[in-house]
Amino acid sequence: MKTIGLLGGMSWESTVTYYQIINEVVKETMGGLHSAKILLYSVDFAQIEECQAKGEWDKSAEILAQAAQGLEKAGADFIVICTNTMHKVANEILEKIHIPLIHIAEATAEKLQQNNIRKVALLGTKYTMTQDFYKQKLIDAGIEVLIPENEEIEVINDVIYGELCLGVISAESKQKYLAVIEKLAEKGAEGVILGCTEIGLLIQQQDTKLPVFDTTQIHAQKAAYVAMQEEK
Repeated sequence: MKTIGLLGGMSWESTVTYYQIINEVVKETMGGLHSAKILLYSVDFAQIEECQAKGEWDKSAEILAQAAQGLEKAGADFIVICTNTMHKVANEILEKIHIPLIHIAEATAEKLQQNNIRKVALLGTKYTMTQDFYKQKLIDAGIEVLIPENEEIEVINDVIYGELCLGVISAESKQKYLAVIEKLAEKGAEGVILGCTEIGLLIQQQDTKLPVFDTTQIHAQKAAYVAMQEEK
């Protein structure tokens, strides 16, 4: 089994989910007492979020690249960045390491293609929804991406940083998210990407008729199969 290098802490709440899902998949697939070989580097999210807010992406790339180098030196066979937004600096991280990186948007695009989704709603941080580093991976896979209106983008972003990253789960915020999902469904979305690793704490499949694609689950499952060298 390969050793997974988790680059986590953004936020730690969602990193916990990665650890759980990866080990559940390994147990289900291999049976017995098998569990995943994992190395975790958990960064201080306050430092990363400050870089995001100031637009200091080069600085955040340097912090994460150093962390990834640490995972590589410790014996990781590949890297998993446990967050959607910081894939903005995935290429900069790759330049500083000599092992592969499993890209969350590429894993999500594969899952959408498997489910014949050609038009999808994308929820996430304002960076993920409005910038091309994530959406372009989906577009390159032949998938049309719908995002909310500007005011809704701010609401979704505020809930992520002001509530979900702090472990706060609000029924009121859930209704706001579901209203946005419904509007995007009316515009033709065939599914919805929970494109922030915290949104899965708030929205589950039973909450909406639209097929839900939780990037945390997709990414973690992909990491587990790669570690076991299984094709899924």
